[in-house]
Amino acid sequence: MPQPHPSRFARVAQWASCQAGRPWAFILALLTVVVWAVSGPLFAWSDTWQLVINTGTTIITFLMVFLIQHAQNRDTQAIHVKLDELIRATQGAHNRLIALEDQSEEDLAEARAELRRVAETTEEAKRLVQARP
Repeated sequence: MPQPHPSRFARVAQWASCQAGRPWAFILALLTVVVWAVSGPLFAWSDTWQLVINTGTTIITFLMVFLIQHAQNRDTQAIHVKLDELIRATQGAHNRLIALEDQSEEDLAEARAELRRVAETTEEAKRLVQARP
């Protein structure tokens, strides 16, 4: 089955978030701050000098929030699909847990409570078996 091509935004967001996490990106940011700080006396520590770093970092932060959120949403969706497939393919698994992230808070709490009950029952059964002479 042919794979659909991700949108241009998806490709750019994935690339940018990947690049932002690399060591060279940190070094570039650090060098930018050092150059800005060293240039302070040249600009007499003016308001404009301060505004340059404030504006630059604000704009970059604002844009990175959206790029990183997109990449995180995509990764989370992929993990959910993989987990759903594991649940579906595992004999004895509760299929009602598939796509649980799309259910209401009440459904999520109910599923969590049910799994706790199953775990507690299983633990109790193990203790009883181990206690037998």
